[in-house]
Formats: sequence, C-alpha cells, structure tokens
Amino acid sequence: LGRMKPVIVVHGGAGRIFKEREEGCRAGVVRAALRGYRVLKQGGTAVDAVEEAVRSMEDDPHFNAGCGSVLNEKGEVEMDAIIMDGKNLNSGAVSAVKCIANPIKLARLVMEKTKHMLLTDHGAHLFAQTMGIPEIPGEKLITERSRERWKKNLEPDSNPEEFQKDLGTVGAVAIDSEGNVACATSTGGLSNKLIGRVGDTACIGSGGYADNHSGATSTTGHGESIMKVVLARLILYHMEQGMSPEVAADTALDYMKTRVGGLGGVIVVNKAGEWAARFSTKQMSWATVKDDNLHYGIYAGEEHLKSVDEALVSEREGF
Repeated sequence: LGRMKPVIVVHGGAGRIFKEREEGCRAGVVRAALRGYRVLKQGGTAVDAVEEAVRSMEDDPHFNAGCGSVLNEKGEVEMDAIIMDGKNLNSGAVSAVKCIANPIKLARLVMEKTKHMLLTDHGAHLFAQTMGIPEIPGEKLITERSRERWKKNLEPDSNPEEFQKDLGTVGAVAIDSEGNVACATSTGGLSNKLIGRVGDTACIGSGGYADNHSGATSTTGHGESIMKVVLARLILYHMEQGMSPEVAADTALDYMKTRVGGLGGVIVVNKAGEWAARFSTKQMSWATVKDDNLHYGIYAGEEHLKSVDEALVSEREGF
C-alpha cells in the first residue's frame, strides 16, 4: 500500500498585515507549520497535526485567536473555533467562549466527547469545566494592541471597517500518511463586534470543511461574506468537479467577491496531497510543509523556500 506523504498548510489570517507585525506573523505561521509537520512525521493523525498547529498560533499574540484576540463591543474576548475529521465527517466547534487559552482544544473535545457538533457560550463554559480545562482570567488573553484598537473603534468618528481588514483568524489543514485529511480554524472574531456575534469560523462548511473523498480547507476573511457562500464547502465542491486546489480556491474566492463583495483567504489540501494558499485580500500569512520542504509567504506572489532542517535551526536561533 503506497503511504501518503504528509502535508500541512497553515494560515494566520487574511487582510492587511501592518509592517511592524510582518516578521512576527511570518515566524508564527512557520513555527505552527513545523510543529504540525513534526506531529505528522511522528505518525500522528491529521487531526492531531491541525490541532497542534492552531494551538501554536492561539498562544501567539500576533494572531487574532486565543491570546491576542480582538475585543467585542464590551471590551471582552469571545472566541470561536472548529475542527473536523475527514475520515468520518465528525466535527466539533465552540462559539463565544471566554476565559480559556485554547478554544481549538475545547472544539476537539466537543467532537470526541459529545454527540454534538457545536457548543456555545455558557454551555461551552460548563463543558470546559466538566472536561477539566483550566479557566484563565479574561484579561490574560487581552494584548495592549487589542485594547488600543478597541478604544480607537469606540471613538465617534472611527471606522471599524478600516480595522477589520487586519483580521488574523488562524487555521490549518493536513493530510497524514494514512491519507486522512483534517481542518482546524480558530478566531477572536471581529473587533468591536456585538456581544454574542458568531462568524464563519464555528460554522461547518464556512470556517472549514474536511472530507477524505475530496480534501480539506480552512478559511479566513470577512466572516459574514464567507457564511453567505459557505466558502469551505464550495471549494471542496469545485475540487469534486475536478479542479485543482489552486483553481478551486480562486474560483470560490472570486465568486464571493463578485456575488457579495467579500474578501478572504483559504488554505487547501486535496486527497492527493496537492496544496494551495490563496487570498483576495492584500495579504495572508501562510506556510506549508511537504517533502521536508517549507514554503511560506505573506504577499501575493511571495513564496520563500527552505528545507525543514534549515528552518528548524533558524527557529531555534529565533528568526
């Protein structure tokens, strides 16, 4: 039996990445991809790998997920996350969760320990307690940057839409040596959003989708637009019609732009292990590892290549 070569692809969010954050975003997606790949190389499943990669970015304050999440209108962090297993279409998600470091971990527990697919707010909180997930003070997740932005958006002449361009949802897709695919996506949502707002991330088929028969995808960008076109499922549909990951991604992003005026980005892996990272926004931080080669970039047309060994050395020395 020919075993698959494992592949992982991660994104750190589509939008506009401010100059002073570029290096941190690049380093963050590279670190996440290397961690996910290590899991795959050690025989871990695609689900293990995407969870590990996303957890790495949730813990990185450069991204709008976990620590570093943006604040809602009341100045609190409310997070959404989803994980999906392409083998059996099992999925787990949480929405509007507060005071936990890694929503993706909770989403996986929803998938594995309950008969449900999505738990929200108070219920998700009770479930986290039952599962022994440590609670952390909400303050711990709030960075100076998020608070500054929140304050700016409260000013009467502010235009929160301007800031929405700098989004930073995080996600990962993978295929393991058994040929199973998985996806994971996690976010703090929109800055100054209404309390209780749930975007695309927690919604199956929008924030992510994984099916061994076609592939896996994780999305980022304007959540409401992504939900309108059910972007993740749309991309897999295009691949089922015979499109390559790149063409499927571009076709779906183009449709979202022309039909509802929404911009975003996606990462994709198909069942043959071919991958793509595409976006209609100005930028999207992304990284992928395949065949022990690391590819990464932020701008359209930008692609750096390093061997994994080389990358691990610079990783240890601090980018």
